[in-house]
Amino acid sequence: MSTPSTVDRAFETALYDTADDALDTAASLLAADPAADPELARRGEEFVATAWRRGWQPADLVRIVRRELDDAHVRLVAALVRAQAPHDRARGPRWAAQLDDLPDADADATAPPRTDRFSHATAVLELYRLLVRLPGLEPLEAGAAGEAPGRDRENRPESRALARIRALLAKAEATGYPEEAEALSAKAQELMARHSVDEALLAAQTQGSGTSPDMPGACRIGVEPPYEQAKAVLLDAVADANHCRAVWNEPFGFSTVVGFEADLEAVELLYTSLLVQAEAAMTKAEAGQRAGGRKRTKTFRQSFLAAYAHRAGTRLRAAAEAATAAATTGAADANLLPVLASREVAVTDRVERMFPQTTTTRLRGAADPAGWTEGTRAADAARVGHHRPLKRG
Repeated sequence: MSTPSTVDRAFETALYDTADDALDTAASLLAADPAADPELARRGEEFVATAWRRGWQPADLVRIVRRELDDAHVRLVAALVRAQAPHDRARGPRWAAQLDDLPDADADATAPPRTDRFSHATAVLELYRLLVRLPGLEPLEAGAAGEAPGRDRENRPESRALARIRALLAKAEATGYPEEAEALSAKAQELMARHSVDEALLAAQTQGSGTSPDMPGACRIGVEPPYEQAKAVLLDAVADANHCRAVWNEPFGFSTVVGFEADLEAVELLYTSLLVQAEAAMTKAEAGQRAGGRKRTKTFRQSFLAAYAHRAGTRLRAAAEAATAAATTGAADANLLPVLASREVAVTDRVERMFPQTTTTRLRGAADPAGWTEGTRAADAARVGHHRPLKRG
């Protein structure tokens, strides 16, 4: 029997049939034919390349595999992505960063172990079953759908402003003093707003010199359980305050954020930091509740995070608007308002083209008064406008 025939027979038996006995039969075929191992790995790389053509990215694959399967499958998919990468085209700095962030895995993670070939073959087939069923996602890369590519992070060193923002947020996460975290987070949002204005003016000047116009981009940010709905609201609030739009994909555990590159970077930084601060504050609030004789409850945590997201959005929007208003005063910045308005139109246009149909949803489970009060208090301490309804793709 030829090796490709073994793999083909296994796939015909198991990939499109979800019955356990079909999986066992296919795994037995592969386990009995060690010569099939290279072909099996090659087919896996093909599945990964197909996922890229369907709009998936490395972080997306790892996220969905972690949600649907287990750690062994995560190691397998990480190894496949690494193996496929040298055969792929260059895809820019965000993609490269996702490759760098892949979970650690042995170089031979896709190779069967010395013992129990059947278990390894079973895990591989379970992973491949998932990969072949992945639907298409909205393409994020510059130039998709005939768009002119904008300036991205490639060949651009991190700006001083972003370096300062990182440092401020790191200090805000590390401090045990709410007043200090408040000041640091407020300063970070102020710098983000100023950086956004500077980037908008620079892009307008560059466009005026005859170069390709700056265009909004997009990225996906994981929204992990538990309490993902409240976390998605927080991400939506951060995006809104920083001239971006977020659309939540609940089944696949991410939000797609659309905006100009400097603003996308700000959203990624601030959302990650506020989530760390919120979870630390929630742990502290729960300890206080337990000290008062109350048991920890899921409703308390959901309400805490929902209130935190709502209040943080208000704070962020106010800080951003104040910084932008200050930047637009004076004759030197007379053209800033039209530039900002045109960028907002461009972001809205791309969102509507990427997601022609979205729905809104109400936040569930935020019915605990103590959780809401504590979450609001924590958001005030974190110092983070009007919050748009959460959108789902």
